[in-house]
Amino acid sequence: MRKIDPITVAQLADFDEIIDVRSPAEFAEDHIPGAVSYPVLNNEERAIVGTLYKQVSDFEAKKVGAALIARNIAHHLEAHFASKPKNWRPLIYCWRGGSRSGAMAHILNQVGWRASKFDGGYKTYRRSVLADLASIPATLQFIVVCGMTGSGKSRLLQALQQQGAQVLDLEQIAQHRGSILGNIPDAPQPSQKMFDSQIWWQLRQFDPSRPVYIEAESKKVGKLRVPEAVVAAMWQKGQCLRLDISDALRVELLKADYEHYLNDPDSLKLKLTYLTQRYGHAQIEQWQSLIDASLWNELVQDLLVRHYDPHYSKSIGLHYPDYMVARCLTVNDISADGWSRMAQQILIN
Repeated sequence: MRKIDPITVAQLADFDEIIDVRSPAEFAEDHIPGAVSYPVLNNEERAIVGTLYKQVSDFEAKKVGAALIARNIAHHLEAHFASKPKNWRPLIYCWRGGSRSGAMAHILNQVGWRASKFDGGYKTYRRSVLADLASIPATLQFIVVCGMTGSGKSRLLQALQQQGAQVLDLEQIAQHRGSILGNIPDAPQPSQKMFDSQIWWQLRQFDPSRPVYIEAESKKVGKLRVPEAVVAAMWQKGQCLRLDISDALRVELLKADYEHYLNDPDSLKLKLTYLTQRYGHAQIEQWQSLIDASLWNELVQDLLVRHYDPHYSKSIGLHYPDYMVARCLTVNDISADGWSRMAQQILIN
């Protein structure tokens, strides 16, 4: 039988497929980006085996677990692996790189495929993620896209990415626009570990000799914490790129970005009640009356003046002292073509 060589994080790209054999719940919380889920124990089976291990004995747990694992691997062989060519090279991992991944790798190698096991499993992977998140950001040169709320920062990042620039879009990864109203309908935020993994995966792809464009963010995007080293790289050595845009265009952009609130006014009214402690009942009631009257332009403008702009100005002045003297681009065209032209202008200059 072929010896199953230990594999490290640096070798992940060497394989045709990365297979996560942990339970679906473990996979949902976090997994190696690009991995597929072929569990050898489902959530309920893992709980049964774990209970036997704690309450009876490891022998009984292994006996029951082995039967379940064998049955599930047989299913995956028939349903998923049967069409794989002989030269297929999968990498398999579980929690610690132990019995679950070992069983799958052993059987696949017995068939004749060149299956390898990830040394240390998910726990080793997670340690590598945290170590890289602490070290990689300092090696990159971030160009931080700054501008008041509604200035189109996310749209510019998307246009830059389409033009081939290196972009780290934290709000896209976090599935959140970063404010109290920033949740995206039908798109729950990932777990913190998954957020970390996606950022880690992006950072590893970047060429340190080229700039990385990123939007000015606080330490949290929704419920998720931005890795401290990313925040430090933005704030301490990031080069600010400032967008200047009229209030009228900001209002139009925000109405487009938050159209779901215009279609569900009650949800917006509820969200605004979260600001009662800061602004008082009278102000909240005034904003809600604008919602009831569908006076969207007036509402958005007032929220910008009273809430978003003061908060942003204070934050940007604290973290980007060169904000007012940074390179400034004026936004006059908020169409897709307009953003594309602006991205081209940035990359040419």
